[in-house]
Amino acid sequence: MAAYKTFSQKPAEVERRWILIDATDAPLGRVATQIAKYLIGKYKPTYTAHVDGGDYVVVINAAKTVVTGEKETDKIYYRHSGFPGGIKDAQLKEVRAKFPERIIEAAVKGMLPKNKLSPDRMARLRVFPGAEHTHTAQKPEKVEVK
Repeated sequence: MAAYKTFSQKPAEVERRWILIDATDAPLGRVATQIAKYLIGKYKPTYTAHVDGGDYVVVINAAKTVVTGEKETDKIYYRHSGFPGGIKDAQLKEVRAKFPERIIEAAVKGMLPKNKLSPDRMARLRVFPGAEHTHTAQKPEKVEVK
């Protein structure tokens, strides 16, 4: 009988790739799950739960994601100023008009595990409303959203 050992990745052994995702005409939930998968690094055979081994993700055309049903008017985003009575809300269409990158950021944040690794994972997410992005020097690999 062979003695197998459980692999545990060390933080110094992490290799990060740059991933490019085009959100044009893709459902918001599908895009967010793909992004979360790459940020967490769970698709890698070296995945270790307590080590942040995910990749950098660049999302372009965030303003062109689609949602089904009546979510364009029914989905509400809340934010709070920190002062009493300082809660504000906005519909999806209002947020898309002003800050389309916030739609994807909020969806991805909700899909990441709520632990001490999530702020670092969100910091590796770069969302751009249009087709232009500032990370061409990193040569990101284009990934299709299925």
